[in-house]
Amino acid sequence: MTETAPSAPSHHAPDWIRDAICWQVYPLGFCGAPQHREDLTGEGYGGADGENVVHRLRRLTGWLDHLVGLGANVLLLNPVFDSVSHGYDTLEHRRLDPRLGDEEDIDALIAACHERGIRVVLDGVFNHVSHLHPTARSAIAAGPGTAEGDRIRWAGTSPYGFEGNEDLIEIDLADTVVQERVVEIMGRWLERGVDGWRLDAMYSAGAEAWAPILERVRATHPQAWILGEVIHGDYPAFARDAGADSLTQYELWKAIWSSLRDANLFELTHALGRHQDFLARFQASGGGLPLTFLGNHDTTRIASQLPDGRDLAAAIALLALLPGIPAVYAGDEFGAVGVKEERPGGDDAIRPAFPGTPEEVLARAEADGAGTGAAPEAAAAPSADPSGSGAAARADTPERLQLLSGQAAPRILEVHRRLLGRRRREGSLATATVQVREETLENTWAEIALHPADGAAPLRLVLNLGEEPRPAPGEILESIDGAAMLDGVPAAGPGLVPAHGAALVR
Repeated sequence: MTETAPSAPSHHAPDWIRDAICWQVYPLGFCGAPQHREDLTGEGYGGADGENVVHRLRRLTGWLDHLVGLGANVLLLNPVFDSVSHGYDTLEHRRLDPRLGDEEDIDALIAACHERGIRVVLDGVFNHVSHLHPTARSAIAAGPGTAEGDRIRWAGTSPYGFEGNEDLIEIDLADTVVQERVVEIMGRWLERGVDGWRLDAMYSAGAEAWAPILERVRATHPQAWILGEVIHGDYPAFARDAGADSLTQYELWKAIWSSLRDANLFELTHALGRHQDFLARFQASGGGLPLTFLGNHDTTRIASQLPDGRDLAAAIALLALLPGIPAVYAGDEFGAVGVKEERPGGDDAIRPAFPGTPEEVLARAEADGAGTGAAPEAAAAPSADPSGSGAAARADTPERLQLLSGQAAPRILEVHRRLLGRRRREGSLATATVQVREETLENTWAEIALHPADGAAPLRLVLNLGEEPRPAPGEILESIDGAAMLDGVPAAGPGLVPAHGAALVR
């Protein structure tokens, strides 16, 4: 446990995040956009013969009722801004990528979300830009040691490429002109109606660089949610120093899939102890909460992390019921599979194209009734360009959504809906105290006590990774049977925690 006392909070997190449940989407892949811009034919950005604007973003509108039905109320978007390829090589933060559409499309999506009570969070890729971005080009032309050149980072006399990528030029976020531009861009979109920002690679520039930027943004938009991407370290201290409300809880993400895969719930117990420390310190320093997740656009899908698919039941229960802000990566609610590989194109399988509606996923999954593995390629990809223009899909469109089992997809979705619905009814779980009952802890059995901060009756999340059902230590409120989720055949009777399953008890 960290003993350092938090300093007085400089801000208070928006109250609405305590009820937040996110559905995360990687729009370029989801909407079936080409992986590379075909209209950047000139020498650099701005030299194109003509832009090809295709209104693919409207595909997301057909999924908003699904988001609500899932129990979520926040649409967490990965990059939507003008870029060269994958969205993290930005060209212009003030407009939509033409592969997704134009200003009317993003305004319509924001309006459709707000009509349904859905908040919208954008991905702010400010740490680095494409080497074709005007700021990067001007800086490179001016060189290091000049006012213009020092708006980017340098490795000697060469521009500093983010994580070794020469086409991703790191911006110096400590530069006052750069800070002014970032504040202006964040404020512009908040004025336009978005509700918050995910700050990509926030760890790279550090809390000190972000603090003055966020202080200015909060001065005019105090209810904006600021979520930072930080991989490791002292999350609450970083959030406090930067002025963020939430950070990505990668420690817990790793512990969930690793402990379930290896049947080692002692590892999960250690991570939950850290998680509780983080929760307490976030709450003491501004009322923020960490973001919890089973996967995202940068990680192998949870269904591919667990060799025994039955253990998905425990993973979903942990995501839905542990304190923090849960985020479901689009497709996981159907049992999507995909492995991230460290190679060019290694993210393609985890950023697939989706059909126009969730009903199409389920219809295709039903057609794949044998349930012998991944859904056929036609199961989740549009047969024509999603803009409705009739143009055939390009060869460089994202891979198609693949499922663990077409037969199981409706049941995996039902488990998500049921547990996230329980989370919404037990709203105090977001800030609950979490503690594992170590006197009952085994490699394959854990009883996780959840004590709501509002004094409501405590709950207990019980995990059973063993091969036999076991008696529940209390009244079962929810039971998730991993085998039944996959094959439809219940394996446990009343009052029992199913094998490779979980139960919420009181």
